[in-house]
Amino acid sequence: MKTFTLTRPDDCHLHIRTGALLKTVLPHTARQFARAIIMPNLKPPVTTVAQALVYREEILQAIPANVSFEPLMTLYLTASTTVDDIAQAAQHPHIHAFKLYPAGATTNSDAGVADVKAVYPLFEAMEKHDIPLLVHGEVAQSECDIFDREKAFIDECLLDMTRRFPQLRIVFEHVTTQEAVQFVEEASHLIGATITPQHLLFNRNTLLAGGIKPHYYCLPILKREKHRQALLNAATSGNAKFFLGTDSAPHLSHLKENACGCAGCYSAFGAMELYAQVFEEANALDKLEGFASFFGADFYRLPRNTGKITLEKQTWTIPDRYDEIIPLKTGETLAWKVTNPLF
Repeated sequence: MKTFTLTRPDDCHLHIRTGALLKTVLPHTARQFARAIIMPNLKPPVTTVAQALVYREEILQAIPANVSFEPLMTLYLTASTTVDDIAQAAQHPHIHAFKLYPAGATTNSDAGVADVKAVYPLFEAMEKHDIPLLVHGEVAQSECDIFDREKAFIDECLLDMTRRFPQLRIVFEHVTTQEAVQFVEEASHLIGATITPQHLLFNRNTLLAGGIKPHYYCLPILKREKHRQALLNAATSGNAKFFLGTDSAPHLSHLKENACGCAGCYSAFGAMELYAQVFEEANALDKLEGFASFFGADFYRLPRNTGKITLEKQTWTIPDRYDEIIPLKTGETLAWKVTNPLF
């Protein structure tokens, strides 16, 4: 196959930061994706509708000329969030979800929730108003092994949450384990999951074997090969519960390459090319359109996009950096290239 055309996709999990960094990275997403679910973990976090609308306007101002791209805003759930906040957000057309970060679990999660059960009244309100909950599915307790934190979150939080709030739509973000895949497969149709390119492409050997490679450090952390295979099977299965979410996270290189490097992989520069590589290697290119373009839109009850993008078999080398951001697989080659000029 020399070319592959599909409905313009959506990125259902994206970090674009703010200021100069936003202006650097947003064009990479907008050249491929029609929409993106924008994460709210800025400093300070985006916790109110008013803050989200200010952030949305900043994003709109950074979209390249003559490009159609829609940011889908989310709010950061905190212990200070109120039931009234939930109702207000659910009624606003530009707010599409709340994001639950366990306190201390990942980048800019200090304002997150320390006790999930303490915010059950908020989950009840979200269920009532039918607004999705997006979860970073890891416990943050230091005594829990970092490779076990996703499974522990399922056992300690998600199982009870889905029993108590059966009508709450939940996205289990960036799943990384066989156990997470099984949980989503067995859960109701109201439970979905996003899968990143890095967790489909790599296992923990990539991060750790032969020396620590900070630009492959992300949270949840890369896992064993058996878990990567479970994710690959889920993504290419055609199961509508699993859909594209890059979790692309730009960090300046000096913040990654230090004694306490931050978590996150930057993949927006070539997200669809990376996913195309994965799906082609699995002999499942015919499943990519559903995963990338249909299932996420359906979960969020959005109309499917009508535009198209085309990927061509064209070898190209990933740049060493984009300004001060080191991209995923820097310096390596990819076999697919998005070729139709969106700008």
